[in-house]
Amino acid sequence: MIVILKPGTLPEKKEHLISWLESQKLTVHISDGEDYTVLGLVGDTGHIDVELLQSLDIVNSVKTVSEPFKQCNRKFRPDDTVVSVGGAKIGGGNFSIMAGPCSVESLDQILSVAQSVKEAGANILRGGAFKPRTSPYAFQGLKGEGLALLKEAKKATGLPIVSEIMNVNTLDLFEDVDIIQVGARNCQNFDLLQELGHLRKPILLKRGPANSLKELLMSAEYIMAGGNEDVILCERGIRTFETATRNTLDLSAVPALRDLTHLPIVIDPSHATGNSRFVPSMALAAAAAGADGLMIEVHNDPMHALCDGAQSLTPDEFSALAKKIAAVRQAVLA
Repeated sequence: MIVILKPGTLPEKKEHLISWLESQKLTVHISDGEDYTVLGLVGDTGHIDVELLQSLDIVNSVKTVSEPFKQCNRKFRPDDTVVSVGGAKIGGGNFSIMAGPCSVESLDQILSVAQSVKEAGANILRGGAFKPRTSPYAFQGLKGEGLALLKEAKKATGLPIVSEIMNVNTLDLFEDVDIIQVGARNCQNFDLLQELGHLRKPILLKRGPANSLKELLMSAEYIMAGGNEDVILCERGIRTFETATRNTLDLSAVPALRDLTHLPIVIDPSHATGNSRFVPSMALAAAAAGADGLMIEVHNDPMHALCDGAQSLTPDEFSALAKKIAAVRQAVLA
């Protein structure tokens, strides 16, 4: 349920209403706009007298929210959420590019890539330390050592870092990671999502290959229900019958999610296509579609990468793409 207050409502009257609602064992989320205040009520609202609320002189309207996701619902918070990390902002008209290797392989490699993507315009460094792989025989990442190397790259470049967590047992290793990524395979790992909800750190939540947008938002709700409101959604392709690309990049998710939620939306064209030749066009299309950011894999030597070299851009290719992305965004915003 949401309660929309009238413009010019006195602060003391608003606080009195909020106190009463909280006394009814409801959690009240407050969204203050220029001309309105929206109170989002979470909990059992069945005992609330809607007619009584509507009769109050400070209440403009009362609406029920039929969707099962509440806190990430745009009805609860009409204005876009902006996630800030290390000087970078995602959402609310702010655009960020997360770039770096699929997997951290060595100090020289991550330092080289980090410096090149920063010079090209990326403002967040991505890199995998724990790698969930389909084959148990494939490279699984450097794990804790990989996170340590990422932190060294952060010190050298000043770029905030994002890396994927596999399970709650390694959570203590991510204390200095700026954005914790939940990979597609863990999109509905509800135990992990609940633990991440207790943090005060941005979470990048990737859509599972067979998850609907509603299921993605319900996963985001698990995080937000714990008190962590800094959630970034990531579309990285879904599984269809098409085999020309690794997955099918669902760019319609951008406008669809924009209607449903206030959370930022990032697109990962690298994992979606699985082919570096397709990444630039999909990245540009995502920027034109209104995404809040991109996650792009960049490797200094893709031919010899230990993980997903086929979908990785070289630093020069990324630099050229970054310029085109800037031009597309300028054209779209003009």
